Amino acid sequence: MELLRIKELLKEKDITGKDLAGKVGIHPVNFSKIINGNSFPKPDLLKRIAEELDVDIRELFYPTKGFGESPEINGFVEYKKETFKINNYEDLTQLMEKVNKEC
Repeated sequence: MELLRIKELLKEKDITGKDLAGKVGIHPVNFSKIINGNSFPKPDLLKRIAEELDVDIRELFYPTKGFGESPEINGFVEYKKETFKINNYEDLTQLMEKVNKEC
């Protein structure tokens, strides 16, 4: 299951996964796993990906265009039939730690 919309953003920005992998400092094979939903990046990598794509980190999860330019993370993530409210970077970090422990 793909929680992230990196494929879509790569296409919008006209950049390859291999190029972005190099820019964020991970091996293209590992980045491919993230793009295809077989692996989930840690919060610091999510932040670097968003910075390299020049998007708000929320854009990695869902389109935010038209929702204002608030710099705060705000939204919901469903993982294994459980919904998590994400209000800030700390909430996202806690969720990613949970996901990584289960992988």
